[in-house]
Amino acid sequence: MKKTMIQAACGAALATLVCAAPASAQSFPQRPITLVVPHSAGGTSDILARTVASEVSKSLGQNIIVDNKGGANGSIAAKTVATAEPNGYTLLLATASTHGINPALYKNLQYDAVKDFTPVTLLATVPNVLVVNKQVKATNVQELIAEIKANGNAFNMASAGAGTPGHLAGEMFKQRAGLDFVHVPYKGGSPALADLIGGQVQFLFTTIPGAMPHIKADTLRALAVTSPRRSPALPDLPTMAESGLPGFQAISWHGIVAPAGTPAATVDLLNQAFAKALASPEVRQRLMEEGAEAANLGKDEFGAFIQSEIAAWAEAVKASGASAN
Repeated sequence: MKKTMIQAACGAALATLVCAAPASAQSFPQRPITLVVPHSAGGTSDILARTVASEVSKSLGQNIIVDNKGGANGSIAAKTVATAEPNGYTLLLATASTHGINPALYKNLQYDAVKDFTPVTLLATVPNVLVVNKQVKATNVQELIAEIKANGNAFNMASAGAGTPGHLAGEMFKQRAGLDFVHVPYKGGSPALADLIGGQVQFLFTTIPGAMPHIKADTLRALAVTSPRRSPALPDLPTMAESGLPGFQAISWHGIVAPAGTPAATVDLLNQAFAKALASPEVRQRLMEEGAEAANLGKDEFGAFIQSEIAAWAEAVKASGASAN
């Protein structure tokens, strides 16, 4: 009806021009898209985001601008996107922290991980890796356990922040191995790694992409991965389970979510663009080199995955006793 009225008001010559505008306005995307990354530049999330975003930009014909907003275990970035206009131009790189751990960790979380977002796709799963600085004598997990026990609580474990997957992996390690050490939380993975290399802390659990350059440069020593099977990126490195801690598993992941209410057609287009990027041999190879495994899911499957992660991490947070305001 509205279209008929407009065409009636316009002359035959003007109708085409006037009616072309709505069609153009509805096309997506017409301008650059912002991908908000919940951690500092140079970390795992940033590496993965920029790798995939570069390829997606080619498919969509628009640049994807990576905007790093670290802090509060990703909550600041998540809230930013949750309250953004739901038009597809502001996306969040969702992680195990923002959409798994935080709902149980924070007493007053400023967003709802399910209700405030529309799932787009899961991008990749990322095992954590246990690394130590070169001053630590241990060359495997059991030697590290013995060294920590011999030095009381003189050992410090860094993390990207309280309640992060790395922190909770460390708490699992403490409980299962019967250890006593000090947890030192940082504001992101990059400063934690910098202090580990500098010797201010002795070890940490971090994702393979962030640690890989330092492992290759031999400035850090990797002892084990936290996945149920060995990582293709570090095939000679045993799992924590193989290292004497059966059942030990702590995996990070990264996906794309949009604000709740984003049009279904836009979400579908984004899902297709990210799926195409993840199918690229170059992208998959780059992710594998960084220790990440590509994992594309439809929006419904990703939504179910998020809800299962929230339930699983709630148990881990409760067991660790971690909490945040």
